[in-house]
Amino acid sequence: KIQITFITDPKKVKKMYDEALKVYEARDAKARGMKDEDADAFYGCTLCQSFAPTHCCVITPQRYSNCGSISWFDGRASARVDPKGPVFGIEKGECLDPFKGEYTGVNATMKEKTMGEITRVWLYTAFENPHTSCGCFEAVAFYIPEVDGLGIVHRGFKDLTVNGLPFSTLADSTAGGRQVEGFHGLSIEYMRSPKLLQVDGGWNRIVWMPATVKERVKDFIPKDIVDKIATENEAKTIDELKVFLKEMGHPVVERWKAIPVEVAPEVEEVEAAAPSLEIPISGVPITAGGFEIILKDAKIYAKKVIIRRVKK
Repeated sequence: KIQITFITDPKKVKKMYDEALKVYEARDAKARGMKDEDADAFYGCTLCQSFAPTHCCVITPQRYSNCGSISWFDGRASARVDPKGPVFGIEKGECLDPFKGEYTGVNATMKEKTMGEITRVWLYTAFENPHTSCGCFEAVAFYIPEVDGLGIVHRGFKDLTVNGLPFSTLADSTAGGRQVEGFHGLSIEYMRSPKLLQVDGGWNRIVWMPATVKERVKDFIPKDIVDKIATENEAKTIDELKVFLKEMGHPVVERWKAIPVEVAPEVEEVEAAAPSLEIPISGVPITAGGFEIILKDAKIYAKKVIIRRVKK
């Protein structure tokens, strides 16, 4: 028999919440002693496919499930109890790239479990071939093109993030089992992993996160970077974030210096009045801020034509 008791007294809930965190910490600490390279197999979970049909979570010792509820040990136990259930073993196969975290066995499993939609996954990055995101992830990492860095926001953060968007909007940008470059659903425990987005620079690329979640994982952030990561207390806008990162000497600032500045050539402008032009365009890509905008069935109207002669 099982008895379930719902407790609504805030004081009792707070006490039990703190106790629960200690239990979870003991569980999570057990898995931290392992490395992905040492595991004989990984585990997968498709519990979220009812609302994210092309999502399959890959669970490794150093990469928890996105929801944070299944560790590598949990996955192993579940797969052994019910081998045909939603949590199953994944043969690692050949390691194609240990830094990116690409394995032939993982790629094959993703292709099978997502009906061919996802064929390649890099476990330790938010770009190019990132792990899919379900919708119940604990937090989401999001790219901030203005500073070439990554922000992190957890589900419990109710205010706007530094780029002016709430968690719900950022979550919608990557949920549903998609691979969306620059967005990456993740668990709180994955933030404690030394493989956290290591391809992208790890903690040296993280520039903003809520104070609450930063406090929870601060012991796992390198000592020389922890104070250089802004929270909502130091930066509420992109402009404030830029100032903070410069003042604190965040490593991401060095990336700004590496971006070449193009000098516009001198031009000679000749303006000519022209009849109104209507130019139908379709499928023309526009790249800005790391994103590609494609105009379909659009029309551009021009009241003036400027012809420029470039002086070389």
